[in-house]
Amino acid sequence: MLSRDSGGVGSYRLDMTLAPATPAFLDRLAQAVPAVRIDPPSARWLEEPRGKWTGQAAAILRPSTVEDVSTILRMCNEAGIGVIPYGGGTGLVGGQLTSAEGVLVLSLDRMATIRASVPEDNMIEVEAGVTLQAVQQAAADAGRLFPLSIASEGTACIGGILGTNAGGTAVLRYGNARDLVLGIEAVLADGTIIRDLKRLRKDNTGYDLRHLLIGSEGTLGIITAASLRLLPRPAQRGTAFLAVDNPAGALSLLHKLHSELGEVITAFELMHRQGLDFLAEFFPNMAHPLENNPEWMVLVEVSAATGCADALQDALGAAFEDGLISDAVLAQSEAQRDALWAIRETIPEGNRMTGAIMSHDISVPLSQLADFVARGNELVRAIAPDARINCFGHVGDGNLHYNVFPAPGRNRAEYKELQDSIQRAVHDLTHELGGSVSAEHGVGRFKVGDLERYSDPGRLRAQRAIKAAMDPNGILNPGAVLSGVPLG
Repeated sequence: MLSRDSGGVGSYRLDMTLAPATPAFLDRLAQAVPAVRIDPPSARWLEEPRGKWTGQAAAILRPSTVEDVSTILRMCNEAGIGVIPYGGGTGLVGGQLTSAEGVLVLSLDRMATIRASVPEDNMIEVEAGVTLQAVQQAAADAGRLFPLSIASEGTACIGGILGTNAGGTAVLRYGNARDLVLGIEAVLADGTIIRDLKRLRKDNTGYDLRHLLIGSEGTLGIITAASLRLLPRPAQRGTAFLAVDNPAGALSLLHKLHSELGEVITAFELMHRQGLDFLAEFFPNMAHPLENNPEWMVLVEVSAATGCADALQDALGAAFEDGLISDAVLAQSEAQRDALWAIRETIPEGNRMTGAIMSHDISVPLSQLADFVARGNELVRAIAPDARINCFGHVGDGNLHYNVFPAPGRNRAEYKELQDSIQRAVHDLTHELGGSVSAEHGVGRFKVGDLERYSDPGRLRAQRAIKAAMDPNGILNPGAVLSGVPLG
């Protein structure tokens, strides 16, 4: 089992019986791939970002080429030794952690080369250890845009981002990570290298292994490089911070803006006052953009070649007249835009510093979102009447981060006996409303039970069959995503 502090919940089994990586095996590995670095395990590799869970490993392997990865996996597969892929370590569902003894962590941090940037093809080819921020900068240097944006982009690496099919703030306009990938390079469990780094938009030559591996969290193969789509850089952006009555009002505003502005809406982020209260406590110098302290707020951004900022201002004026917004601040400069986005992007840090009882990454159909918020609040407060709820997220695509916090003066350990009940209530409601209990963070090890509880049986059976076919010895990220996989 994973080692957990009092903030943990549930149990996470490792059902595969694997051989430990012995010193003798590591010596043979060092001889076979002398360029690979073999480091002793340390907290950097074994703790998740919130410090709630700790894993273990026999060693940290740090290859620098896809051929080295191939040799490592071939040898581990033959010996039956588990391998945990590691990107930037920013995952929140335990995908990069295990308590199984004798496993090896395979870090791709030394595979951090931007191999090619071809603006004529609107493509950039990067290795898995390149950070998202570095890809964004390389795209900008080429006069292009790589639109994926997440709070941890300075640390999160492309391999992990593709492994979890990350979303972020621009999904409404540009889609999830998989929508921005043209081709991949990956290594399968037996060491087979898939070299499929194409620049093509159209390629119907058989099964699309790219999309099978993206989102598989390193359980079917390890992505070592990718060719990514680039887009034209928008010449103009418009950004506004708005007060709305409630989530239903936010959705009415979204539909109105879509009708009037079309597809220029890049982001539409919902925030609750509780999140800004946390920011006021821990970041007192961060200014609140609105004079009043509304209960619900929206950050909206549009981008286009020209004219979108004026169009947004006109549309918001009409929304005022319709009673959909009660206050608004429009960014008049890039610095003001950055300040508005800093509020939204710092909310997770305020949450971390407060210390959540339970955090939920869920998505529901837009038509059910307001119902989820109202009913979710009732369910949580029936279990923990004094709990504080911070609901925020990418409401334009139905993704909410629904987090529950202790009352002022109390800590999350005091709610330990209520954690499972809170999570079950939130996830049951999500499932009832046709939603997903893992919107953008993946399954990892912490949500294995949820996948089994809520997945369609046929879908789960197919997933297990794919895992058994591609990783028959169960060495790739063992215990993540699927538990109790019948192999052989």
